[in-house]
Amino acid sequence: MNKPHRGTIHAIDAEILEHRAYPGGQFIARLRAPACARTASAGTFVHLQCAPGIPMRRPLSILRANAAEGWVEVLYKVVGPGLQALSRAEPGETVSFLGPIGQGFRPDPARPIAILIGGGVGIPPLMFLAEVLAHSPGVRWEPTAFFGSELPFPFAVNVAGGTLTQLDDWHVPSQLASNSGLAGCRPGFVTELACTWIAARPTVERARMVIYSCGPTPMLKAVQKVADEFSIPSQLCLEEFMACAVGGCAGCVVPVRIDGQRQMKRVCVDGPVFDGAAVYAA
Repeated sequence: MNKPHRGTIHAIDAEILEHRAYPGGQFIARLRAPACARTASAGTFVHLQCAPGIPMRRPLSILRANAAEGWVEVLYKVVGPGLQALSRAEPGETVSFLGPIGQGFRPDPARPIAILIGGGVGIPPLMFLAEVLAHSPGVRWEPTAFFGSELPFPFAVNVAGGTLTQLDDWHVPSQLASNSGLAGCRPGFVTELACTWIAARPTVERARMVIYSCGPTPMLKAVQKVADEFSIPSQLCLEEFMACAVGGCAGCVVPVRIDGQRQMKRVCVDGPVFDGAAVYAA
């Protein structure tokens, strides 16, 4: 069987350059990984061994990648003993991972109005995509980000403007949502913010829009309802438990409808990004 994805996955022992803690048990780790940084794209992930004595790896979305400086960043929230062990790792130590893995987002120049909807630890691939679009030459992308979280954001928040400071620096408009009363956030669900924004735009602009999203399954289903309501194509980055993460075990398969036929696809290497209409048919 042809496995073209195998040639793009690197086995890397990466030095931890920075390891920053944030409220709610959230951490951002910057890892020295030149080979991964050169080929990573928004929506791809790494499969990381949290500690030498914990063989089961964890899939972590890539938050940022800098090919010139040779590093990638991942954001994670401590859940279970594996990530708890990872949270204790210090700069200068080494972690092992496979990556980058998967099929990332596919920006469409014919639809430059990019609507980025992220929830919780599903925000990293959208931050990555926002940075890529903001600095991409040639196409005049028009990204707008809608991020929701019930934990304090692990990014600087412009409380007065209700935006993320990093996105402001990239000239990417943003709106934040939370049901936890977080400063700078509008109350409610992030999908409600996006829906209101789309409805307020001229109808003719919808032919130039694409929705890109990542987050928990209930949120992705709500995102797809918004996409269906306004007849806007969507690309959804799925979250799924994984064992091997390289397509061998088929432990992360999901049903996808392609050309009217139901097929089983592996989230790790066939995804994690899929056309929303194929995953959550109207």
